[in-house]
Amino acid sequence: MNSKYYIAVITAFSIWGFFSVVLKSLDDFTAFEILSYRTLGSVVIMLFVTLVLRPKALKSNLNLFKTLGKLDKRRIIVVNILSGLFLALNWYIFIYVMNNVSVSATSLAYLICPILTMVLAYLILKEKLLKLQWVAVVLSLIGCLLLSIGNMTDLFYSMIIALTYALYLVLQRKNQELDRFIVLTCQVFFAVIFLLPFIVTYDAPNEKTAFFYGMLALIAVVFTIIPMFLNIYALRGLNSSVVGVFIYLNPLINFMLAIFYFNEEISFLEAICYILIVISIVIFNFATIKNRINRWRAAHI
Repeated sequence: MNSKYYIAVITAFSIWGFFSVVLKSLDDFTAFEILSYRTLGSVVIMLFVTLVLRPKALKSNLNLFKTLGKLDKRRIIVVNILSGLFLALNWYIFIYVMNNVSVSATSLAYLICPILTMVLAYLILKEKLLKLQWVAVVLSLIGCLLLSIGNMTDLFYSMIIALTYALYLVLQRKNQELDRFIVLTCQVFFAVIFLLPFIVTYDAPNEKTAFFYGMLALIAVVFTIIPMFLNIYALRGLNSSVVGVFIYLNPLINFMLAIFYFNEEISFLEAICYILIVISIVIFNFATIKNRINRWRAAHI
C-alpha cells in the first residue's frame, strides 16, 4: 500500500505551508538571527540522530563512499558543499522576504520553483521537456512578466528564492548514492560552516527571550527536521516526479494564509497572474497526473 507514503508527503508540504505563521511571530528579530538558530539547532539534532540513533546506517554509508572512484567521491563532496551553500542562501532569503517583503512573494517563489527546476535540468543536465511542458513554461513566464508590473520587488525576491532552491534540487539529481538523511545532515552541516564566520561576528540587535528560543526549537524540529524526514520517507515508496507534484501544497497554503490570515491585498491583475501560473502548473504536470490516474484505474479493474 502506497497510502502511508502519500500521507507522509502531504504532511511534509502541508507543514511547510504553515511555516509563515511561525515566522511572522518572530518579525521583531532579523532574518539572520532566525536563520542562525534554525541551522544550528537543526544540525545538532540531525547529528545526534545520525551518530547516536543510526550508527549502522552511517557506517555502511561510509564504507560505500570508500568503495567509490575518485571522480565520484569528488562529485559527491562538491555537490553537497554547493547544496549546503544554496540551502543557506534559500533559507536566509525566504525568512527575510517573509518578514520584510510579503508572504505572497514567498508563495509565488514556490509556485515558480518546480517549473524553474525542470528548465534548469534541461539546460544543465540535458533532461528533455515535452512540447506541452514548454507551453507551461511560456504561460508561467507570461504570468511572471505581468506580475512585474508595479511589483518588481516581489517578483525579484520570488525569483531569487525559486532559483536558489531550484539549483539545490537540480544538484540532488546527481546525489543519489548515499542515505538521504545522512546527506541532508551533511548539507545542513556545510550550511552552518558557511554561516559560522558571520554567526560568530554578528552583533544581534535584539535580546533573546524564552519565547524566541522556544519558537526556534519549534522551527528546528517541526518545520525543518520532521518535514525533511517525511519527504525522505515518501521518496522510498513514490517516484520523485509524484512527490514533486505535492510541492504545490506549500505555496497554495501560504498564498491562502497571505490573503485570509495576514490580510495582504491582491489586485485583480495579480489574481489573473497567479491563475495563469496555476494553469501552467497543471499543464506542466498533465502527463504525470494522467499517468497516475491510468495506473490507479488499471490497479482497480
